[in-house]
Amino acid sequence: MNKTIVVFTLIVTLAFCCNTVKQTTMNLPAFDTEAHRGGRGLMPENTVPAMLNALALGVSTLEMDAVITKDKQVIISHEPFFNHEITTRPDGGFIDEKEEKNYNIYHMSYAETQQYDVGMKPHPHFPRQKKMRVTKPLLSVVIDSAEAAARSLHRALPFYNIETKTQPKTDNLYHPAPMEFVNLLMKVITGKKIVDRVIIQSFDPRTLQIIHRQYPGVKTALLVEGTDNRSLEDQLLQLGFTPTVYSPAYILVNASLLEACHAKHIKVVAWTVDEKPEIERLKKMGVDGIISDYPDLFHEE
Repeated sequence: MNKTIVVFTLIVTLAFCCNTVKQTTMNLPAFDTEAHRGGRGLMPENTVPAMLNALALGVSTLEMDAVITKDKQVIISHEPFFNHEITTRPDGGFIDEKEEKNYNIYHMSYAETQQYDVGMKPHPHFPRQKKMRVTKPLLSVVIDSAEAAARSLHRALPFYNIETKTQPKTDNLYHPAPMEFVNLLMKVITGKKIVDRVIIQSFDPRTLQIIHRQYPGVKTALLVEGTDNRSLEDQLLQLGFTPTVYSPAYILVNASLLEACHAKHIKVVAWTVDEKPEIERLKKMGVDGIISDYPDLFHEE
């Protein structure tokens, strides 16, 4: 009899805890302003200085990309290799585009990645980008730095929109298989106690499916390429569940897409919008958020 009571009590307690987590999960901002790669139009992409600058400019969400090193560290990088457009080698030379994929981060330790500068080479597409010596940071360092900066600025703590850089053809070549990738990522996120302010986004449905199944309290965003001509229904059918956010290339956004998403209680966050008139047009159309390389545009008059 006592054993039955104990088991029942545990079940009730667990149910209460689960309900409590759901009730305390933070809602996304009414309109979500996101700094793409931290705002690479202004600062070196996916770096701590970029994230801090974006926070100072008032964005609600820091958008970034996660990759995994050889020693299983989660670092921030758009590609799982050192891109030729932004990288300076340890010897001071630059990487040729034809050889950039040989600089595979998944085959480097975290310490090895810190020998490559990603802030001094002039970016061919972002002339306003400030140049500085900087390296690809650990996700944990980005979070610690952003949380401290937000408190120092007496502003709301930010959301984090983190893309899993995975695809089937490069499993175990440029990144771990999806399950290991997600678990390494979530270990950092749970350890930093920011689960309620994280969105995991991906073009790869597999990582989102794992998040939905194993971490049901975490927000998800389905990224959609501008060349994807499938219907919303077909895309969601492949995904297998309803994500928190549908995040298409902004050229795909129209009234019917917004209506269909909102009917399913899915928010629409468009990427990557780098002109003020287009930001205003999409806002008037009814998008729920915008990702931009230029976070200063969100408040520019």
